[in-house]
Amino acid sequence: MSLLATIRPDDWNLALFLHVLAAFVMVGALVTAAAYLFAARRDGSLELTRAGYRSLLIAALPAFIATRLSAQWLVSKEDLEDAELAWLDFGFITTDVGLLVLVGATVAAGLAVRRAEGVRGVALAAWLVAALIAVYAVVIWMMATKPA
Repeated sequence: MSLLATIRPDDWNLALFLHVLAAFVMVGALVTAAAYLFAARRDGSLELTRAGYRSLLIAALPAFIATRLSAQWLVSKEDLEDAELAWLDFGFITTDVGLLVLVGATVAAGLAVRRAEGVRGVALAAWLVAALIAVYAVVIWMMATKPA
């Protein structure tokens, strides 16, 4: 497979660069949000809850959209629409379900900020984000190794 990377056509470079960049920004935003939300859960701090919510809303969601759109762009450039590849299917399934989890975590954190009471909302958001980080760690491994 490493030979394939060396002979990749140049017109894939932008799509691949955007996909990898957006994926790393998304994971970084999720880690940042998780750190803020778990700290807010422990301290009950509204400022930390707000920072976690903003990390999800301003960074993670747009990066998710960019990741998903650039992934679809790559699939069409590489003519893999009909391919039955485990790593590709797993990536699309996890992003489809991951969007629901990400939106749920963002809504829970947003409600916790709005109500300013939200230990339960903060805890829910923190654990949802932690689950996403774990799943996306597996996705990154699958995209890097491309198992059969």
